[in-house]
Amino acid sequence: MKYIAHENQNLSLSETSKPELNATEVLIKVAAIGVNRADCMQRQGKYPAPKDDSPILGLECAGTVTELGAEVDSKWLNQDVFTLCAGGAYSEYVAVDAEQIMALPESLSMAQGAAISEVYLTAYGALFQLGNLQQGQTALIHAGASGVGGAAIQMAKRVGAIVVITAGSDEKCQHAKELGADHAINYKTDDFVEYMQTHTLTANVIVDPVSGRYLNKNAAIAAMDCQIIMLAFLDGRFAEVDFARLLQKRISFHASTLRNRSKAFKRQLRDEFVNQFYDDIANQRFDFNIYKTMPWQQANEAHAILERNENAGKVVLQVE
Repeated sequence: MKYIAHENQNLSLSETSKPELNATEVLIKVAAIGVNRADCMQRQGKYPAPKDDSPILGLECAGTVTELGAEVDSKWLNQDVFTLCAGGAYSEYVAVDAEQIMALPESLSMAQGAAISEVYLTAYGALFQLGNLQQGQTALIHAGASGVGGAAIQMAKRVGAIVVITAGSDEKCQHAKELGADHAINYKTDDFVEYMQTHTLTANVIVDPVSGRYLNKNAAIAAMDCQIIMLAFLDGRFAEVDFARLLQKRISFHASTLRNRSKAFKRQLRDEFVNQFYDDIANQRFDFNIYKTMPWQQANEAHAILERNENAGKVVLQVE
């Protein structure tokens, strides 16, 4: 099969053997691939694949099931699906745990399917599993024009929350408002703490891929018993923290990743997400927030778009 190899930070098409299935896996013929910052970091040598995961890039895809492991229900054969992957999505075929795949609704394209799994499951885990977001509460979502941000906005609004986002341009703020955000703050021109205090807003749940200097700022506008979920540390690994304020407001701080979670965790996450939001996906109540689709031969440019922080939404590679 063809796949996208990464060597010396460069991506190029190459060939390798198709994956061999274990008893609980399916083989998917890949049609579209969601591109994520984790892919860029792995290409750069900063985020190696966990043990037993495929060394090939790619954490999500959509495609068609072509082979089944011995213990997999025959209903999945020839089914169009979308799914998380334990690496390996940047290829013509990928082996995936059968209990993590989701049927692709007929109303969705392969590109739309490829744009869902990583960002929606990450956002779902942050907002609901860790954040326990409820109707009427306020969610603050940093990087609100990102893929995870766009997914978080829409799910939070679906349960009746108030949504505040930060983003780095007026255009990205407008994009987030079009996805449903109630308040959109350009962090390059406005301080989100001052904005929220002026508008008498406090956050019950904060989804934060920035961290660093944001931790104390988050605490300043946190409601009592606020849940802060750190997904990355774009502002840097280290920061001074005012623990008195964390204690004063009984703030809970969670550091969360998805890639290195167990199969059991990912299966449960998938099941809870499907139970709550699959009908919304099938009925296209969500905007799947695709910034650009590109042929997979242009994978280098797809990564460059993310690294320039150009995109508002997902970049998807189509396998041709």
